[in-house]
Amino acid sequence: MQKFETLTGIAAPMPLVNIDTDMIIPKIFLKTIKRSGLGVNLFDEMRYDRQGNEIPDFVLNKEQYRDAEILVAGDNFGCGSSREHAPWAIADFGIKAIVSTSFADIFYNNCFKNGILPIVMPEDVVDVLMKDAEKGSNARMTVDLENQTVTTSDGQSFPFEVDAFKKHCLINGLDDIGLTMENVDAIDAFEAKASEARPWV
Repeated sequence: MQKFETLTGIAAPMPLVNIDTDMIIPKIFLKTIKRSGLGVNLFDEMRYDRQGNEIPDFVLNKEQYRDAEILVAGDNFGCGSSREHAPWAIADFGIKAIVSTSFADIFYNNCFKNGILPIVMPEDVVDVLMKDAEKGSNARMTVDLENQTVTTSDGQSFPFEVDAFKKHCLINGLDDIGLTMENVDAIDAFEAKASEARPWV
């Protein structure tokens, strides 16, 4: 998993509330267990018409937001089913941080495990960030995980809270496997001792 420290990039405004995981990645794309390749189907039913053509009015189809790395969204983002394909699709598209007033718990935790920083902020702050994102690709937003701030293109800075352990994992690029591998020496020593004590196992 890539380390997350400071991100400066284009922020896409998506003021819809209750964006659920089926909107993020429709169920027809859940057949794969690969984390890659799902970005093209992110928000599929909002991005494409029934013939597979892009819908020009959808934010991520607009030229200024095609390379967005930050998403500023409405309340209760990631609600619905607990499918991990949702953060897989978001990460594969290239979005590394999402700002909202609230997230569904399972989706929120899955984001951290997939290298995405979900940021909870008060409604008045999200409104400011949404307006900044609406400026387009010339307005770059900065997310500083180390100092726990989001800064708008015109220099307004807002603090956010994040669990210390989850912050440690993102900054060091540690998913569940990475966390386990941090203790590989202790695991090897335990297994060697166990084999010596019970060679028949």
